[in-house]
Amino acid sequence: MKILFSGDVAWSSGRKALKTALPILKQEHGGFDFIIVNCENAAHGKGMTDKIFAELISYGVDAMTSGNHIWDKMGFYPTLHAETRIFRPANYAPSCPGRGYGIIERKGKKIGILNLEGQIFMPPIDNPFLCADAAIESLKAEGGENLPIFVDIHAEATSEKLALAFYLDGRVSAVVGTHTHVQTADEKVFPKGTAYLSDAGMTGGHGGVIGVKYESVLPKFLDGLPSQFEGCEEDLAFNGVIVDIDDASGLAEKITRIQLKT
Repeated sequence: MKILFSGDVAWSSGRKALKTALPILKQEHGGFDFIIVNCENAAHGKGMTDKIFAELISYGVDAMTSGNHIWDKMGFYPTLHAETRIFRPANYAPSCPGRGYGIIERKGKKIGILNLEGQIFMPPIDNPFLCADAAIESLKAEGGENLPIFVDIHAEATSEKLALAFYLDGRVSAVVGTHTHVQTADEKVFPKGTAYLSDAGMTGGHGGVIGVKYESVLPKFLDGLPSQFEGCEEDLAFNGVIVDIDDASGLAEKITRIQLKT
């Protein structure tokens, strides 16, 4: 099984970069069994809309993960709650719209997806480690002990992401971080078969400050007043990873970091 995952798709420039990159990557790598993207910044930098959800699906995206910004557009809540192809972090309160994990099926193959959010420098939410235990048990009860499971850990702290990967090694196929919009270079496969990268990076405009025009960011740092951010349209690129998974064991064989200028 071959999985393609895109880091945070940011603003309309991120959607444009994704649309351009997917056919190129499919051709270069012989196609993918599943394409997963983090979509929490896809609608003008914060949140999602029904229109953009349909747009990403039309590009060939099979599933979407998210993070703290998934709550920023309340009009999307009904879709978040009803759709089985989009996930919000599982360690928010059960009363929140949507679901944090589930199984996606395509052409006879299945993959479990688990979306988590960190606690360090993030909104107060439940423990992602303990939440992962319960979610993995549930996924394997439904999909089998060797079900491939992809984990998106949306978090600020590299230490928290790395500790989670150690904790889940051998129980999931991959633990890949999102949220910082800056791709790290620490990809590896852990001893028991879990692929890892601290942050997949950002799909969008890399000519500014983590997807935003630098001119709209500077006032916040210079005088401390609120700034009206504008999406960066320069240096578009796809950032993400490819994870190759053994069909028999559900564990990772290889992880490949991707940076593709579009």
